[in-house]
Amino acid sequence: MGVLDIVPVGVLTGDNVRKLFDYAKENKNVTSSSTANAVLEAARDIKSPIILQVSQGGSAYYAGKGLANDKQQASILGAVAAAHHIRTVAKAYGVPVVLHSDHCAHKLLPWFDGMLAADEAYFKEHQEPLFSSHMLDLSEELKEENIATCVKYFKRMAPLGIWLEMEIGITGGEEDGVDNTGVDNASLYTQPEDIYDKPLYLVFHGGSGSTKEEIRTAVENGVVKMNVDTDTQFAYLAGIRDFISKKKDYLLTQVGNPEGADKPNKKGEKTLSARVKEACSDLGNVIIDLNIIRL
Repeated sequence: MGVLDIVPVGVLTGDNVRKLFDYAKENKNVTSSSTANAVLEAARDIKSPIILQVSQGGSAYYAGKGLANDKQQASILGAVAAAHHIRTVAKAYGVPVVLHSDHCAHKLLPWFDGMLAADEAYFKEHQEPLFSSHMLDLSEELKEENIATCVKYFKRMAPLGIWLEMEIGITGGEEDGVDNTGVDNASLYTQPEDIYDKPLYLVFHGGSGSTKEEIRTAVENGVVKMNVDTDTQFAYLAGIRDFISKKKDYLLTQVGNPEGADKPNKKGEKTLSARVKEACSDLGNVIIDLNIIRL
């Protein structure tokens, strides 16, 4: 049985997200409509479901760095714009897509509120939310406060069919200004005693640079979502870098590349698409989560 026997193509919401998580496990970040399209192209070519996600900083970048973001207005606008772009093109690629937002610390809750308001507005018109899921990362807060805030938001999200990813415990490394690089490894992440119920869907944050054996072990132990943003950002850069290096003489004037008008812009997409296919293979056709817009 293939994935399209289980869920439809395009952006998934509600119970279809659960069905996909039960079927397969993987995850990716993207930084623009160009990278989003490259990931969708890779997913189409290998017939794999995919997760596309937005970060707070990347959302502001998507909207434009010239916009003020003192109240998260640019991040809200960029996230919503990215979601509408993906919804517009996803079905044409013929693959199931989970549309997600990444880490949201307490100080960034206005961004979360703005996206949720967009979900509610979209639901009124289409009977489903704009996004498939959102993530709250309140790991800086006391565990009791963290859970209480997540419960408050989940009560608002559940009637819309939106999934909530929670960060229970301490996040390793650095993410959106939250730095836990000095924390003992044994104290990181969600602990067994924090688990309330099943089914349990685990997330492999910071998967870039992992060996194929480490990825396989993670999947075998219940990981359904893996972030490979750094790997794919570099893959996108590599295509552009290599093209400029080989064709620099063609780029010294505004005439451009005589091989074709779209050649310079397409190079990054091709190398990113190839890296996405590799990640899907490593994860055994699990759902890759690619931050659509992440800085």
